[in-house]
Amino acid sequence: MYYANEKNNLPSQKPKKGLKGWIKEITSMLIVMTLISTAANWFFTRDMPSGVAPSIVGHTLDGQPVNVAQLSKDKPVIVYFWATWCGACKFVSPVIEFIAQNNTEQSKHIFSVALSSGSDERVQRFMTAKEYQFAVLNDQNGQLSRDWNISVTPTVVVIEQGEIKSIATGVTAAVSIWFRSLFM
Repeated sequence: MYYANEKNNLPSQKPKKGLKGWIKEITSMLIVMTLISTAANWFFTRDMPSGVAPSIVGHTLDGQPVNVAQLSKDKPVIVYFWATWCGACKFVSPVIEFIAQNNTEQSKHIFSVALSSGSDERVQRFMTAKEYQFAVLNDQNGQLSRDWNISVTPTVVVIEQGEIKSIATGVTAAVSIWFRSLFM
């Protein structure tokens, strides 16, 4: 981009930013992004439950029994609400998979709930195609999403001692859950 030179009205180049200028610009952008994502997260989670977690009891696609309240008594449980058709889930699912595969102790406490994603077979084909191995409960009839008032995917919930400790939505859920998993 060129700017007129004050002396002779000829085009001149914009002065280059130094390192300080770039740091200031990046910091400003990070602050704005943090404020926007915090506001969005508050907006999308305002109707979700707090305190005692609604029940999540069932069987995973591979037939394993799940009772999140019971499991959360020993160690925090991560519950990941997602869908096969969810665009933002493309960014969060690999993080969930990474945590599940690289922390075998924690992987016993990571469960996902596939929302409105079709039959068990369809969800299993999706998981196989993406090479995901984290545990999945298929919410085919939408009962779990109604119980939890899930209005946006992805949503990641941390449950400890049967209580909801944190909820994160959207693509920022990936960063939140990765950071949280470091301390679990």
